Amino acid sequence: MIKRALLAALLLVPLSGSFSVALAVFFLVAPARADAPDPASAVNAFYAVYDSQRAQGGGIPDATGRLRYSRVLSPRLNKQLTDAAAAQARLTAKVRNAVPPMLEGDIFSSLFEGASAWKVGSCQGDAKAVRCPVTLSYAPPPLPNRKPEKLANWTDTLLVVNTPQGWKVDDVTYDAGFAFGNTGKLSDMLAMVVSANP
Repeated sequence: MIKRALLAALLLVPLSGSFSVALAVFFLVAPARADAPDPASAVNAFYAVYDSQRAQGGGIPDATGRLRYSRVLSPRLNKQLTDAAAAQARLTAKVRNAVPPMLEGDIFSSLFEGASAWKVGSCQGDAKAVRCPVTLSYAPPPLPNRKPEKLANWTDTLLVVNTPQGWKVDDVTYDAGFAFGNTGKLSDMLAMVVSANP
């Protein structure tokens, strides 16, 4: 919205030809920034993207998914996702798609199925990095002629760092302790994929 208003204003202001064209092109192609003014806003922005991507399936997000997440993730985590996707592609090509992906299910939460709702707790840290506990829940889709399944509830912790573009999610610590869920940290899982497929 702001980009369009600035672009319209630029078109009304007489500037030297090449300079005004360069400015107009910049405002048309420059990605919208997702500056988060505080850690809780960054976490909520992350989960808004997460919620919109859940239908895409689990595992390492594809190029389109990574582009959508890039606005809310730190440069470090964006690079790790890209590196892990490349490593997975190398493995898939090497075995001619004969084995499943190394990471399946939701990689952004403890539960394989992912979360369908979230609530950000009180973030603790300093001006550079904070940890934000997030209460998550998953409601299985209702099945016809069956009693509704029990809601799954757990807490994961997001590491949020202050970047020049605002607060961004830098890691996920899987705190649920599910028997068949993710454990440890997202960054460690991504590093494992890269080191296993150099």
